[in-house]
Amino acid sequence: MTDPRPEEPAAAGGSEPVLARALAQLDAAAGRLGLSAEVHRRLRAPRRELTVSVPVRMDDGRAEVLTGHRVQHSLDRGPAKGGIRYHPDVSLDETRALAMWMTWKTAITEIPYGGSKGGVACDPRAMSEGELERLTRRFAIEISPILGPHVDIPAPDVNTDSRTMAWFMDALSPGGAPNRAAVTGKPVELGGSLGRAEATGRGVMVAAGRARAAAGTGLAGARVGVIGYGKVGYWAAQLLCDEGAVLVAASDSSSAVHSASGIDPRELLGHKRSAGSLAGYPEAGALDPEELPSLEMDILVPAAREGQLHSGNADSVRAGLVVEGANGPTTRGAEAILLGRGVEVVPDILANAGGVVVSYLEWVQNLQGRSWEIGRVNSAMEGILGRAFDEVRAAADQYGVCMREGATILAVDRVGGAIAARGL
Repeated sequence: MTDPRPEEPAAAGGSEPVLARALAQLDAAAGRLGLSAEVHRRLRAPRRELTVSVPVRMDDGRAEVLTGHRVQHSLDRGPAKGGIRYHPDVSLDETRALAMWMTWKTAITEIPYGGSKGGVACDPRAMSEGELERLTRRFAIEISPILGPHVDIPAPDVNTDSRTMAWFMDALSPGGAPNRAAVTGKPVELGGSLGRAEATGRGVMVAAGRARAAAGTGLAGARVGVIGYGKVGYWAAQLLCDEGAVLVAASDSSSAVHSASGIDPRELLGHKRSAGSLAGYPEAGALDPEELPSLEMDILVPAAREGQLHSGNADSVRAGLVVEGANGPTTRGAEAILLGRGVEVVPDILANAGGVVVSYLEWVQNLQGRSWEIGRVNSAMEGILGRAFDEVRAAADQYGVCMREGATILAVDRVGGAIAARGL
């Protein structure tokens, strides 16, 4: 089955277009399931997509016109759910792929959502707080016709955070009380959920723990390396270390550090915040970021962007377990190499689903006008992810495939079933 859209160049660090990878995963799952051609075609194309111009008044008085996208891949199981990212590499095809992966992520966790994604092509590091606020408010207004608490609910993603979501929510609440259920990942003061900031990293910890337990080991003493020491990477490292693991290496976009005796995750984060990068951290040695995957470790967490593990570096990976904190960090070529060497890969649509699960719990709290205690949030999220891990493992065993294909088969079967039940 061919796709009518031209493909864009590969994402940074990868060796294949990210949309091609997402479509190939869908096609493989559809083939295993014997999915009908009609439903297969439906799932290959987004339900709805919107590209907008986003004019922004810069601090020096000039006007920039940026390009933004919002793609809704599926609304068959519920309102669409997906983050908003600000990055120079944001493109329509990347957004399409990420929206599809969000559909699978919500399906395997059995939360009543579909999948969406959005973003603006810009360099947020070169923008002031005022410029970012004006960008966010205008982008929210431009895509507002296809948003709503029962239609499509944005959340933070790469280079966006709770402050961004506060601006976004306010732009969607003109002249009235805040429309709290319109976005998730908000500040707690505006209806955000306790536990949301660390939720994606906590999900990585839960997935790693399940995988290690299934292999007859545990997290205590496990050596961990993190590619991308940001929101997800830091929390994954900290929560894994809270369970007894040892952080031995971490990288950001320009630097990396390594210490075989262990690195304190909080101290490393404090250094990054004060210095602007990991470079110069006094308690660990400097490292070329490209060398991090080849270090001796037990768990490797790629938590930056797409294509971090590719056919050019997969042979050097020495970890026995890869737990994907980012979306699409492992190319198909890299995964084939890793699996052939006996490295287990816990796929992104399972491993980093903690964020969307807690976003769902935030949405439920907003709709009910309630606020849950942190213990209830964490317990609910860990229970949902633990069940999802077991179901993905069972699907992989049933079809004799890897966990990524098992997860995609499980998700496609559930979404396809919803389409069939509702009717085309």
